[in-house]
Amino acid sequence: MNIRFTIVIMGLLCAFPLTLSAQRSSKKAEQTRAKIIASNPSPYLIYNSDGELTSFEEIIKAALDSDVVLFGELHDNPMIHWLQLLLTEALDDEGGDLILGAEMFETDDQLPLNEYLSGVINLSKLEGNTRVWPNFKTDYLPLVDYAKDNNCKFIATNVPRRYASFVYYNGLDTLEFLSDEAKTFLPPLPILYDGTVGCYVEMLEMSGGHGGDNLPKSQALKDACMAHNISINLPENGIFLHYNGAFHSQNRDGIVWYLRQTNPNLKVLTIDATEQDDISTLDEERVGAADFIITTPINLTKTH
Repeated sequence: MNIRFTIVIMGLLCAFPLTLSAQRSSKKAEQTRAKIIASNPSPYLIYNSDGELTSFEEIIKAALDSDVVLFGELHDNPMIHWLQLLLTEALDDEGGDLILGAEMFETDDQLPLNEYLSGVINLSKLEGNTRVWPNFKTDYLPLVDYAKDNNCKFIATNVPRRYASFVYYNGLDTLEFLSDEAKTFLPPLPILYDGTVGCYVEMLEMSGGHGGDNLPKSQALKDACMAHNISINLPENGIFLHYNGAFHSQNRDGIVWYLRQTNPNLKVLTIDATEQDDISTLDEERVGAADFIITTPINLTKTH
């Protein structure tokens, strides 16, 4: 046998145990790392509509196949706000046109919001000329600034709160008596209302009848206004990503119900947020609340 060939074979045979040893060490290191990661407190878990564990990557995939994504939030939950920003970045990177919108801006805020996005006014002027929420700088400014830095439209979708209050005291039908200028900030009148929609039934029950039917009707005005402003600003080839309180889109009621009235074929993805003592399994009453449900620990530090 050729001496050189023999040396090569011997070398390979000697190296084989070392290769196996290295593979075992690598596998053990991976297992150790996985155990360490699993032992760390988890700030959130994601479940699908059936209550099965899933991943943030699955949310991205589903969102890319949607016309509208309604990201229902808990307003003071920092983990949810961070995930909103991550989803915004992912959809902008991988999708077509991305248009953003939020409950936290009212329709008469649109002009100063546009002026901030285009650089006409600075942040202090934006805050002075809109009704920003107390947690604006920590939770919503990163989304607005993302739109500004990446040339995305950001739509103020919610009804001015004075008109929601007007409905609470006077009813939906009285919106007809507002001025033509006031009506430019509203969805088309008359507002369709179905008191049997689950979220409005629940609101009436939770209030113990306080405010009567006008309480859920004032909520319906907000939902109708947000749905209208989403509908008229849909990108031709892309996604409208909307940030709203979870109650406005839970169980595919609220905003979703109004979107379906004008476009039943619209592909709407819903994301819900909830807090639990134990997030290792999804509470039974949350199963089916949305296409995806994000759970966070109930003792997670709040932003305000």
